[in-house]
Amino acid sequence: MAKQEIVVLTDVALITAIVQRGKADAIVQAAQEAGAQGASIHYSHGRGVRERLGILGLAVEAEKEVINIIVSSDQTDRIFEKIYLTGDFDTPGMGFMWVTPVEKAASFVPPDILEKFAKKDRRNPNKRRGK
Repeated sequence: MAKQEIVVLTDVALITAIVQRGKADAIVQAAQEAGAQGASIHYSHGRGVRERLGILGLAVEAEKEVINIIVSSDQTDRIFEKIYLTGDFDTPGMGFMWVTPVEKAASFVPPDILEKFAKKDRRNPNKRRGK
C-alpha cells in the first residue's frame, strides 16, 4: 500500500468575525471577492455591548453570526480590511473581529498548485514549506 502524503499548509491565518445576524452572507461574499476561498458560518448568542448601550441597545440583536475564514498570510490584511468595511465594524455594536496565526492546516491542494509552489521553493532554497 502506497504511503499517502499530507500537504501541510503553514503560511495561513484564521480570520474570525462576530457579526449581527443576517450580515454574514454579504461579508463572506466581499471576502471572496478579495481573494478568500470560502468560509464557515455558525450562529451564536452575544452579550455585552447590548446591555451597556441602554435604550440604544434595543437596536443591537443578541443573535450573532460567527464567520471563520482561513486565508494565506499574504492575503490577511486585504481580506481583514474588506470584512471590516463591509461589516460596518466602525459602528458600535456591529461586531468584533480578529486574526489568529495558524501553526499548520491541511486540505486537498490541486496538483497544479502544488507544482507551482514546488517550483517556487526550488528557486528559493532558503524557504521551504513547513519551516
